[in-house]
Amino acid sequence: MTEQASSVSRRGTNLPAMGDFNQSVILDAIRRAPKGLSRVQLVPATGLSAQTISNICRRLIDAGFILEAGKESTGPGKPRTMLVVNPEGRYALGVHLDPTVMTFVMLDLTGAVVMRVRKPTPTETDPAKIINKIVREVSKLITSSGVEKSRIAGVGIAAPGPIDSVRGTVVDPPHLTGWHRVPLRDAMADATGLPAILDKDVTAAAIAEMWAGGSNGTGSFCFFYLGTGIGVGLVVDDLVVRGSSGNAGEIGHIVTDPNGPPCFCGLRGCIEVTCMPQALVQEAEELGVLDDSRVGNDTTSVDARFTQLCDAANAGNVIAVEIIERSAVRLSRAVAVVTNVLDVDRVVFGGPFWARLSEYYLRKIPELLEELRAARRIHRVTLSGSVVGDDVAAVGAACLVLDRALAPNPKALLIAH
Repeated sequence: MTEQASSVSRRGTNLPAMGDFNQSVILDAIRRAPKGLSRVQLVPATGLSAQTISNICRRLIDAGFILEAGKESTGPGKPRTMLVVNPEGRYALGVHLDPTVMTFVMLDLTGAVVMRVRKPTPTETDPAKIINKIVREVSKLITSSGVEKSRIAGVGIAAPGPIDSVRGTVVDPPHLTGWHRVPLRDAMADATGLPAILDKDVTAAAIAEMWAGGSNGTGSFCFFYLGTGIGVGLVVDDLVVRGSSGNAGEIGHIVTDPNGPPCFCGLRGCIEVTCMPQALVQEAEELGVLDDSRVGNDTTSVDARFTQLCDAANAGNVIAVEIIERSAVRLSRAVAVVTNVLDVDRVVFGGPFWARLSEYYLRKIPELLEELRAARRIHRVTLSGSVVGDDVAAVGAACLVLDRALAPNPKALLIAH
């Protein structure tokens, strides 16, 4: 593979019936190369024959997925015509339903955000009313973008788990009251007239990092999503790990402090009651960092109070700093459990609460993690923040659509008889 091609390579097959899979392999290879690839470079990058590549590239150009972007000298011989993804070839919409805020994005075919909107999540307990609000915002986004609806490949929805991935339903998430088996995927598809995909927010966040994170998003990594709740998106050898029901990454009941407060699950010191923003706000109220007004446990109040806690820490309040650093110690134990089980190369942190914690966590967790890792003498695990930003779950939701359209899926090779 050339220097311009990614270190991650999906291989194609020269069987005639595998055209769709091979098209995805070629698109994925071109997308991952920062400067694009020539047809000659695509041969070693994909394992496909020159004739297969030539035929598929012509179809992709005719369909507007890729462009010829001038010539470049890539080795001996005459300059080669470079192929790049056409950003305007298709678009994808992403929606993140968080208990506190709803985020809407539109991505072009390269995965770049071309529009984004944030709105507070309605305090309604009726899912139908919230879905109607989501649909209205999606329609406004499409209108404002000026993009023809025919060029939009679909809408991805990232929601708190648990989800039923087969039925496309949201199943009793802890912070969304009344969401019992709500058919969110089909409701969005029916209302928008677009293909819809539903996935967990933590999984969507990991996919966003795969698409936009550069070296952060390759190989094996875990994405610790810090939002109203805490979960982890899992990627092993460039494949997303969803679990048998699509609900992998639920880590709320990993015990991080055996002497900590009791959890409703019957254990003590779970992430649920020691690391989540609501738990830290409660700790700050008990220790006098925040006035014990107990303004409410709704997610909007917790978000505002959590900001006050972080502001106090940044202003030098010693107790506030200790609260956040204790949470870093606790979370490092959960990170160690996940990294030891999966033997990943890196840990990526992100989500709407990450920016407020990043300074403290990146100072404390790396050293603590090294003490707890089983394979520390064999290889390092790097820790970093997401390059995607606070909207990572919404971006990931749109990437679900692009991933289905562009990334090669080995299941396509399973031919039914």
